[in-house]
Amino acid sequence: MRAMPQASGRWGLVGLVAACLWLLACVPALAQRVEGDRAAATGAYEAEVAVRNQTDGERNGAFGRALAQVLANATGDRGVAQQPGVRDELARAKAHVASYDYRQDEGVSATGAPSFQTTLVVRFKRDEVDGLIQMLGLPSWPLPRPKPVLWLGIDDGTGPRLVALAQVNAARAVLDQAKQRGYALGLPSGSAAEQAAVGAIWRGDTAAIASLSKRYSPPMQLLGKLQRGAGGWVADWIFVDKGKVLSKWQTKHPDARRAMAGGADGAADALFKRYAKAGSGGPPGRYRVRVLGIDSADDYLRLAGYLEGVSIVKRVTPVSASADVLELDLELATGIANFAKYADRGEVLSTVSAGERSDDADGDAVAPQVATFRLD
Repeated sequence: MRAMPQASGRWGLVGLVAACLWLLACVPALAQRVEGDRAAATGAYEAEVAVRNQTDGERNGAFGRALAQVLANATGDRGVAQQPGVRDELARAKAHVASYDYRQDEGVSATGAPSFQTTLVVRFKRDEVDGLIQMLGLPSWPLPRPKPVLWLGIDDGTGPRLVALAQVNAARAVLDQAKQRGYALGLPSGSAAEQAAVGAIWRGDTAAIASLSKRYSPPMQLLGKLQRGAGGWVADWIFVDKGKVLSKWQTKHPDARRAMAGGADGAADALFKRYAKAGSGGPPGRYRVRVLGIDSADDYLRLAGYLEGVSIVKRVTPVSASADVLELDLELATGIANFAKYADRGEVLSTVSAGERSDDADGDAVAPQVATFRLD
C-alpha cells in the first residue's frame, strides 16, 4: 500500500486536498454513475440478480448466480450450472468480478402497496470467463451473434395483428428474454405490406415471411402466433435461418408474457445448436496420470481428498505406487489438458513439464502420453 502524504504547516489544507485527490486516483472505481443513471447489465459478460440486502454474504451468493447467468449466455446452455466443474467456479465467482453496483426498483405488490426490490448488477472479467469456458471444456457461442427478426402476431379476441416497432412494448417479454439468453431480436418497421403479412404468420407461411424479410439482415426469422386458448395463452413458434426451418415449438401459460418469453428461449436453443463451437481440451474419458511427491500416508490422503472435490473427476483408480510416485487412472468429464489447467489454479497439484519429468525417482523414463503432476 502506498503511504499517504503528510500535511504540515501552512500547506496543511492544500496538502489535505492533494491527499484526498491522490487517494481517489489510487482507488479503482467499481462503478461510477452520474446522477440519474440506473445501473443495468448491458453486455454479454454482465448480469442482474435480485438480492434481499447488501450484506457481504448475500452479495457473494449473488455473484455465483450472476456468473451462472453469464456462463449460460456465453455457452447457450441453460443447464450449464449442472455441468462438471461449474459448481466449483460458481462458489468462487467473486474472484472473476470486475465491478458491481446496486439498483433499487419500485413496484406495486398484489395488494396495491408499494414494493421495493434491490438488484445487484455484476460485470465479470471477459478474459477470465472465456478462460473458464475453455478450462471446463464447455461449448461456446461466439460473438457477435445474429439478430433475428421477430414476426409476432397477437390475437386477443379481436383478430390477429402484427407487432411492429411502434408496438415494441407489446413484445417486451420476448425481447427481454432474448437479452437474458445473450442475443437480441429485432422487429419489422410495420409497413402496410408487413402489416398485411399477419395472415402469413397465422398460416406458418415461412416463404412469404422470408421474402418480406429480405430488407433486413441477417436472413433469419422467428415467427410467433400468440392467441388465447383454454386456460390462458398459447404461442406457436417457427425459427427459420436462410429459408430453412430449424425448429418448431409451442408454449402455453396463463400469463401472455410468459408464453411469449418461451419464444426467445426456443430461438436461443436453435441458434446455439447451429452455431455453438464444441469445447476444447480433449474428449472426456480415462486418462493415466503420475503424481510425484507422495512421501507419506498423509500425502496420499491429501491427494485423495483433493481429487474427490474436483467435480470434473468422475472416478479415481489407483494403478501403482513406487518411491514417491503414485500412478492413477482418472475418469474425466473433460480432457486431460483441461484437468491440468484446473490443477494449476490451485495449491495442491501443479503440472510437471516434460523436462522435469524425464526421469522418475527410480530412473525410469516417463511415457510421454502420461500426464505428470507434483503434490505441492
